[in-house]
Amino acid sequence: MFYKNPYYDASKKHHTIRGFRNLEPFAISKKDFVKWRKERKIHPPKAGYEKFIQDWFQPADFTVAQEGIWWLGHASSLIRINQKTILIDPVFSEYASPFNFIGPKRRTPCPTSVEQLPNIDFVVISHNHYDHLDYPTIKQLIKRFPDITFFVPLGLRKKLLKWGANQVTELDWWDSFTISDIKLTAVPAQHWSRRGLFDTNRSLWCGWMIEYPHYTIYFMGDSGYANIFNLIGQRFPNIDLALIPIGCYAPQWFMHKQHIDPRQSVQIFKQLNCKRAIAIHWGVFELADDALDEPPKFLQTLTEQELEHKQLFSLLKIGQHTTI
Repeated sequence: MFYKNPYYDASKKHHTIRGFRNLEPFAISKKDFVKWRKERKIHPPKAGYEKFIQDWFQPADFTVAQEGIWWLGHASSLIRINQKTILIDPVFSEYASPFNFIGPKRRTPCPTSVEQLPNIDFVVISHNHYDHLDYPTIKQLIKRFPDITFFVPLGLRKKLLKWGANQVTELDWWDSFTISDIKLTAVPAQHWSRRGLFDTNRSLWCGWMIEYPHYTIYFMGDSGYANIFNLIGQRFPNIDLALIPIGCYAPQWFMHKQHIDPRQSVQIFKQLNCKRAIAIHWGVFELADDALDEPPKFLQTLTEQELEHKQLFSLLKIGQHTTI
């Protein structure tokens, strides 16, 4: 049966009749996927998983009064600004999978549960992959906070409503929505979407710019390196804090179009003239061939070599809080 994109706008290059696409050509061939799966080798942390958890995990403490950010592992983050609390890409399940018994398994504990969260005002979703959009977590959030507003890229509103959400705002790239003096803008990313066998790229993917008086936060979401960062930098020249992925990049011949490595993370940090950055998208799920402890070591080496002392690209523990 022929599917027609209900959002299709012929004037927008990232729209197609059947869904969405990147501004630069990008496709994952079946041949390359089979090759990667055949050659794949999971590398444990050098000192073992237990030592990795001791070094990089702590339970989240939400009693801190200051505005700030909690990194909750992988891409999941909680931001408290302007007396509002924003939860980004929350995934608290044991598996990043459509099933609760198989798939990429959480290797580090979740630093919180939905029951332990403070009051959540907004939930922001970057795209529909299982390590960013987790059905059990979303259902628990809706049950506990029935009045929360979800912000999603095009194509996900219907799904969130079906799951029980009452308020869902859907945005295209460069669209903005302002609520409680907080402006959210969906910005481009070089990635893709899929949850089933027949829905590839039927929903959009994005990063998010979160602005409130005198401060701008950029959540990059999932992305490969592309010219979109020049476009983002032109529109948002004053980024105070960026949440930039550093993990799930190996092997680069297969992953480079959809994820960035720490060297590219630092390049984007400098290219966008960010004042600060926090490393995300590492330390929880073994979605690629890089070991859990490889991205932070790689980043630490690069920041020592390439960044000035005043430039801050932080590595937080899973569950750790930092002030804004």
